[in-house]
Amino acid sequence: MTADPVADAVADAHRREWAFVLAATVRVTRDLDQAEECVQDAYARALATWGTSGIPARPGAWLTTVARRQALDRRRRDSTARRALPLLVTDLIDSDPGPEAAGADEFPDDRLRLVFTCCHPALSQDAQVALALRLLCGLSTAEVARAFLVSEPTMAARLTRAKKKIAAARIPYRVPPRAELPDRVGAVLDVVHLMFTTGHAAPAGPALTRADLTGRSRDLARMLAELLPGPAEVTGLLALILLTDARRASRVDGAGRLVLLADQDRSRWDHAAVAEGTGLVRAALARGRPGRFTLMAAIAAVHDEAATFGATDWAEIVGLYDLLMSSWPSPVVALNRAVAVGFAAGPAAGLAALDELAASPELAGYGYLAAARADFLRRLGRTGPARLAYSEALLLTGNEVEREFLAARLDELGS
Repeated sequence: MTADPVADAVADAHRREWAFVLAATVRVTRDLDQAEECVQDAYARALATWGTSGIPARPGAWLTTVARRQALDRRRRDSTARRALPLLVTDLIDSDPGPEAAGADEFPDDRLRLVFTCCHPALSQDAQVALALRLLCGLSTAEVARAFLVSEPTMAARLTRAKKKIAAARIPYRVPPRAELPDRVGAVLDVVHLMFTTGHAAPAGPALTRADLTGRSRDLARMLAELLPGPAEVTGLLALILLTDARRASRVDGAGRLVLLADQDRSRWDHAAVAEGTGLVRAALARGRPGRFTLMAAIAAVHDEAATFGATDWAEIVGLYDLLMSSWPSPVVALNRAVAVGFAAGPAAGLAALDELAASPELAGYGYLAAARADFLRRLGRTGPARLAYSEALLLTGNEVEREFLAARLDELGS
């Protein structure tokens, strides 16, 4: 928090309300870039006027009203010039889409419309996920780039191409008919999952987590589970989010310092969420060959069901990671498997598995690889290499809570 209550209120409204405000404004502009500009202007106006007019009781409603009025003004002013431009297709072309219009849709949630628009099959899957993270979550281009392990210029170009393609292809701003949903849901699940992981371990900033993103992803996962009760992966994703987020209260101590899984107070976990998530995992596994979200949820369930860290069945976790690698091989999954190997077979085995990943270009700038190596080296008593690895992890880590933890470990090793 700063000493400026208005700045704090605007920042809080950005974290909590961005998706709602943008999604509602897109229904007016039918143009993603123009909607972003109107919403950004609304936030700038809030920063300039709330100090004298007072912080509204419902900041999101205030911002939505201002952004949509500005969008309508622009639309009337530019109507002639914009007739020749490709715009998003919507059923509400000739009127101001007020709140009453939402009832016309079977699933009246503007955020869901925005997700499915961003996740249209005309776009590559990477572009779908990146665009939805940028627009739905309000993440900066740098934050989205970090989630994808690519450079910021690469991500900026990807986002620009995706927006242009949406406009040129006249992609509709709506939730698809039920018959089309099975073919579209995979990319949407990716969006919700990346949204959750970005909130679960914030790429940068003073807090370990972003509760707005984890809460938003949990809400969207529940919405999708109601929307699509059949596919096992929809159930698996909701289970994964519930089981992982159940540990949130114990991940930092009273002073805000990071607490590793091995040291967490398991009595503070959300055991209702654990029970619900475990039940959902069993339901998803009963539907046949498990997909990646179901397997990740099963791994989370093994962690959550262990009475203590020492009682964790690491062999089962390694086996589940083997299944996950066979169905969805990725550098991050390989990294997590290597860490599990270190707990199942000892730090030397874990370090050897990590060193096999050292040449992976996707992990070259990934701080968690260096941090995992540092931990195993420390456990093996190799102080010098451990210090180098912790120093590397510090250089690659933007989150202040994680940086403080790494710096403390480095201090413990001495000079």
